[in-house]
Amino acid sequence: MKNIIRVFPRRTNATPIDDMAFIGDPGLFRPDAEEVHISVTFTYDIPEAERLYKAWNEFYPGIVKMGGPAFGEPSGEFVPGRYLKEGCIITSRGCPNKCWFCSVWKREPKLIELPIYEGNNVMDDNLLACSDSHIQAVFDMLKKQKQVIFTGGLEAKLIKQWHSDELRKVKPARMYFAYDTPDDYEPLVEAAKLLKWACNHSRTYCYCLIGYPKDTIEAAEKRLYQVLKLGIMPYAMLWKNEKGDEDKTWRKFQREWILPQIIRTKIKEAKQ
Repeated sequence: MKNIIRVFPRRTNATPIDDMAFIGDPGLFRPDAEEVHISVTFTYDIPEAERLYKAWNEFYPGIVKMGGPAFGEPSGEFVPGRYLKEGCIITSRGCPNKCWFCSVWKREPKLIELPIYEGNNVMDDNLLACSDSHIQAVFDMLKKQKQVIFTGGLEAKLIKQWHSDELRKVKPARMYFAYDTPDDYEPLVEAAKLLKWACNHSRTYCYCLIGYPKDTIEAAEKRLYQVLKLGIMPYAMLWKNEKGDEDKTWRKFQREWILPQIIRTKIKEAKQ
């Protein structure tokens, strides 16, 4: 594997933490490298990435490259530890759905199953859309791991009884579903029935899109409480445009629905 410096505009929970991964500008420690990759996930980070490209090119002229999901490029192969920290894995790319707010289907027009590497945090776009044989192989690998997390959303409408049976054997610490549009709710209800063993507000979570055009605080709050009543912990995801603009009112509301200690006070309300 090439000796590559990876540069990120911001740190996330999945950002690599090795000596060849950097956040922002070059510092005093500048290791030898064959290439420098400016990796950009969010479109609103593109201006900062362009600035970083120039900054790094001063020290590594001619070998700095810029790319990533923000540019709508197909991601291709997955190399463990390169753009995601160790333990985070991607076993497939793409999603058959064409949600208006999502860029995955534009970037990855076809669902592609990739080689399966060892790891405990699965970050696929839509694992359950894969073939049964691929899903089973992923489950079999995960049975050997500890503290398994499905950070990539599991699609509720695709979950089957055998998925639930295998997930129970995997013993996930956390798994995430999604409630982005009204038609996601009934499938989430059915998924909660299949995963009754895991719906205790501590193991099963749900990304809930809020603040999109024509959404209201009242409607968003109703959706979040619907999730709570299923025994699933909601995680509010604030919609942003390509510039990353945020409405202060929505941002304040989101904070009330992303901190577990605050959400747990709402669980009692949901039971009333």
